[in-house]
Formats: sequence, C-alpha cells, structure tokens
Amino acid sequence: MYNIIENRKKIIMDFVESPMYVPMKAKELATFFGIEKAKRYELNEVLQELLLEGKLEITKRGKYRKPEHNFLLGEFMANQRGFGFVRVEGRESDIFIPAEYVNNAMNGDTVKVVIDVENGEKRAEGHIIGIEKHANVQVVGYYQKNNRFGFVLPDNTKLFKDIYIPETRGKGAKTGDKVVVEITDFGGDKRKPEGKVVEILGKNTDAGVDILSIAKSFGLPEKFNEDVENELKSIPTKVLKKDIRGRVDFRDKVTVTIDGEDAKDLDDAITLEKNGNIWHLGVHIADVTHYVKENTALDKEALHRATSVYLVDRVISMLPRKLSNGICSLNQGEDRLALSCIMEIDEKGNIIGHNICESVINVNERMTYTAVNEVITDSNEDTKKRYAEYVDLFNDFKKVSDLLRGARTKRGSIDFDLPESKVILDKNGKAVDIKPYDRNAATKLIEDFMLAANETVAEDFFWQDIPFLYRVHENPDPEKMKSLAIFINNFGFTLRRKNDEVSPKELQKLLANIEGSDAEPIISRIALRSMKQARYDTVCVGHFGLAAKYYTHFTSPIRRYPDLQIHRIIKENIKKGLSSRRIEHYRAILDSVALQSSQMERRAEEAERETVKYKKCEYMLNHIGEEFDGIISGVTGFGIFVELENTVEGFIKMADLEGDYFVYNEAGYELVGEITKKKFVLGQKVRVKVYDIDRLAKRIDFKLVKEKNGRGD
Repeated sequence: MYNIIENRKKIIMDFVESPMYVPMKAKELATFFGIEKAKRYELNEVLQELLLEGKLEITKRGKYRKPEHNFLLGEFMANQRGFGFVRVEGRESDIFIPAEYVNNAMNGDTVKVVIDVENGEKRAEGHIIGIEKHANVQVVGYYQKNNRFGFVLPDNTKLFKDIYIPETRGKGAKTGDKVVVEITDFGGDKRKPEGKVVEILGKNTDAGVDILSIAKSFGLPEKFNEDVENELKSIPTKVLKKDIRGRVDFRDKVTVTIDGEDAKDLDDAITLEKNGNIWHLGVHIADVTHYVKENTALDKEALHRATSVYLVDRVISMLPRKLSNGICSLNQGEDRLALSCIMEIDEKGNIIGHNICESVINVNERMTYTAVNEVITDSNEDTKKRYAEYVDLFNDFKKVSDLLRGARTKRGSIDFDLPESKVILDKNGKAVDIKPYDRNAATKLIEDFMLAANETVAEDFFWQDIPFLYRVHENPDPEKMKSLAIFINNFGFTLRRKNDEVSPKELQKLLANIEGSDAEPIISRIALRSMKQARYDTVCVGHFGLAAKYYTHFTSPIRRYPDLQIHRIIKENIKKGLSSRRIEHYRAILDSVALQSSQMERRAEEAERETVKYKKCEYMLNHIGEEFDGIISGVTGFGIFVELENTVEGFIKMADLEGDYFVYNEAGYELVGEITKKKFVLGQKVRVKVYDIDRLAKRIDFKLVKEKNGRGD
C-alpha cells in the first residue's frame, strides 16, 4: 500500500489526526508503520509533500504534527550561506529563518512561516512549515552535459541546488549553453530538483544573451500573446475623426514634449499661458484607455505586466509597440487623444484652480532634456537660435517650475538627489563606460509639472469620495529615525524629533545642511534607506517624502498600469458619473490592482538593478589591477562596500582588512580595530584596487590600498 502516493498520504494523515497520535520524528513514524530502512526515503517523500500542502508542519525538534499555529504568508529571501528571511506584507521587519528550518524553500517562494521568537526591536525568528507557491517554476542557467544526463547551474546565486536534466529532456542543449529550464520536481532534502529544458538562449558570449538571461530569470515576458496581437489589428494607426467629438480641442495651443534623447513612448506634453498674474499650465497625458478597454486581452496583459521595464539595452513594454510608440505616443505633428489637467497657478506657486478633461492635442516640437537645459541654464546661442520660437516658452516653464518647487519646498518636500548610473554600450551591447546620470534643470521642471498634476488629480478624487488608486508613502518608523539621528550626530548634524516622529521638513533641513559636504552622499543614502517604500493603495494616507496629503500616479499610462486604471475611472466620472454598480465594481478590484502594481514595480526595479550591476562588472573586467578613489558606502559585519566616482560599487572582505581584528559597531555603521582602534566608517575616503570580479554573482571585489582618517577627510 506504500506504492501509491495518495494512499500513503491518507494513511499518514489518518494516523496524525487520530486521538492516539503524539508528534513524532520521521524515524519514529517509520518504526510505527514497520517501514524497513531501505524504504524510508519513500516515507520522507510523502512527508515532504504533506508539508508543502500545509497539511503537516515540522517543529523545531524535527517532529511532524498538524499545523497548530497561526501562520503568516510571505516571500522567502534566501542567503548564500543557507539561512534566509521571510518578507511579510505589512510587517515592519523581515522574519529570520535559520538554515535548519528553511524546509527546502527556494528564493522567492511564497511560504507559510510560524514565528518562534519575537525579539522586540530585533528581527523575529521563525521556521517555514510549508510552501504556498513556488516562485522558480522556470530557472535560467548554464547547461552542462554529463554522459547520459545533464544539469543546469542557476544564474541566480540564491538558488543553491543545480537542476538535474534527464537525457531525453535536454532539447539538444550543449555544455555552456544558456538555457531556460522548467522545474518538474522540486526535490527534497537529499534529492536535487529535476527539470526539462524549454528554451536555449544561446552562448553567454552572444550579443544580448546576458541581459536576456536576466530578463528571463525574473519572468519578464518577451512577446505578447496571440489574443493581444489579434486585438491590435482593430486599433487604428491614426486618430479617427469620430473619436475627437466631444473633446476639448487644444490643437491650436503651442505644445511640446520634453524627454530623453532615446525615449519613444512619449506620454506627457505641456502647454503654458499667462492670464494676468495667473499661469495656466496644461499637463496633457496620452489617453491610453481609449484603445485599451476594460477586460480585453490588452487590458489583462497590461495588468499582468503592470509596468514597463527599462533594462540597460532594451525596454520590455507594458503595452505593444503599436500603442506605446504609435497611436498612444504623443509624437510630434500627429493628432493625439489625451486626458488633460489644466492648472491655475498663482504668483506664490499655489494651485488655485483646475480642470480635468478629455482632449485632443497636436505636439509642435519634440524636445530633449539636453536641448531645453541648454536654453534655460546654459543660454547656448546655437540651441537658442535653433528653437528661437520656443525660447520664451522654455524660460516661462522655468519660472513656473521654480514657483511650484518653491511652494513644495516650503511645506517640507524632500528631494533625494542621489546619483543614478548610466551605462554606455557599444554596438555589440558591451559596456564601454559608466557615469552618473545627469539630472538637470529640464528634468526637474518636468518632475515639477508631473508632481503638480498628480497631486491635483489625487486631491480632486479624494474629495469626490469614489474608489481610486493612490501612490502612498507612509511616515518612517520611529526607531529608524532614532538610529538616523544618532548616526548623523557623529558627523556634527542634528535631526529634531517630536514624540519620536520626524517631519518631512526636518529631513529637508538636514539635506539642505549637508548639501555640498563630503558627507552628503552617505547621509542622503542612509536617510533614504530609513524611509518606507512607496506603494499603491486604495486608501489615501499621503506621501511623506513629498509632504503631500494627496498623491497619485496620473502621468504615465503607457508604462504604468495604475495610471491607466485611474484614467478609466476619471473618464467614466467626467462623462456620466459613476453608478452605484460601477462604484462597487471598482471597490471590488482596486485592492488587487494596487497589490499587483506594487509587486510588479518591485520586480521591475530589481531586474533593472541586476542588469546594471552585471554591466558594471563587465565594464570593470577591463580594469582589474587598477586603483581608484572611492568612499565607504556600506559597513557590515563581514566587510565594507566602497563606491567609486562612476557609481560602481565593490566589496572588501573582512579577511582582507589587514593589521587588526575588526569588530562591527552597528549603531555607528563602522568597523573598529580591537587593538589599534582604527576605524572604517561610512563616508570615509579610501583608495582601492580592483581585485576580482564574478559576473555571475554580479560582485566586484576590491582590496584596500590606502585609507584616510575620519569621515570624508
């Protein structure tokens, strides 16, 4: 009867649920059922399945029992040393899982976790009792042939086990091929996962395969399905006359877009006029919902993706190119449907009135950040001559931008101006340069206009009290603010707290005080890490970082689903108002839309970071043995992180810090020598040599050449 797995599961569960059962180890269960030693692996397989199904849990002493505790669902984050953490939505901190209680969970799995110890201010500790959902159904890695079978070494270094591939399931892959493997059996304590090759991506040396591999590892979709492609056939390439009827016509207004040189999905355009002392700023956003109807294949796929993903060498769009680069993109000289927010702004930068309407526009000029900045900042004569008819408009843009930013700064809005990395690739996709991304006056004025529109729309619909999606950023945790205050005190700065709370204005003052100092990048980074992560929600709790009571995402429906979703609500409300039936409909769906959008945003950000890290490693391969100046950007119990001027970050292992045994002081973010009292602290300038690079792990190792005393000396 032990040959049929379902029978074995039923027999074990009948026994476990009987009054005579007391928790037993696997060995005790085997003895009870009279299972000989050679067959005990079969019992272990059944017990593992029952654990995965959540019908059994395993205690810290290794005994099996029916789940007796309330468990939490969360995402497991594995560490290369075997232990891990579980991130539970809504909890302030992750739950630590010792290696012996991971219960075969793999990185990214949705798991059931029971908390064993609540450690007050420290992380809780627990154990995993089951796996609700496997995250790694498909894995990307290197294929290696071995006689009559093969195996795949995962690219993701947090997946510790290689995957066994039977000979008949290798799809002709050869040693060294990058492949996508579908896991058919997740294995157990003593059994490797098993799978089959479903796609051969090529050799890692082939152009583009490196980034494609990362995209595949995050489950980012390449192509749109057949249903989406069929729906695209009915979408026009030009705006139809019948679609313009009933819209406000802004085609006679001077209208421009301002974007990066390479941007092709242009979803916002600007108009500006002055009437007396009042500015009339028009933010015109592509009307994507006119073409992406609710519950169509296009809509479902857009929600599934939830965001466009901008990798170093490609864009994985939320919408097909016919929409994102075509009929929805606000291309120069083309009639386009829009949803417009026209704001009235007084001389103090206050928005004193507004109107939201369906519209039609026609962009006069497709501008770049570089060109506009050359006009409003550099006063470049050649650029001013080329765009002579728009120079006054651009300077007026700058005036209104300054008014809006001034009003926002006055109320306490925080501007974290941390350098982002820009990776320069050659025609073969190889990294040839890394530099900080240039954030100039033109990028800032577009930020100011978009923020103004987002706040205006959010406040309007909050007071209408109808279902809506908001972009929320909650107040930071008081304990993290306390730690931040202690940390910056070491630099000679202070942070005022009232009842353990910090206002946005106090953080704004701190950033103003450190501006231009050597400590600025480090304190800014630590302050940002002390913030909570922004997310989408149906409840408007405000945006701490912007010091805004009301905030939403309205301005990018081509690349963000929440924007598209609220456009649908806004348009329906403008036309005929929301019926009670439609209000209930939106109330029923918006929570899941918010959660999906937040989760996919995090996935996109992580994928984008991973591709940048990979290309940084590729670039630095040509600089092994060279020396660079940098600053200590992170201090841990096992070493220090150093960031170079070009934004590349590397690691110095504790074992490579010579001359003393160093102890980690968590409160001061520093390593202190036991004998010499020498310190390695955040913000300290150092000179390092590039020692080793592991592209697969996306890790750069430095060795210390010279350190300087104190922070930023």
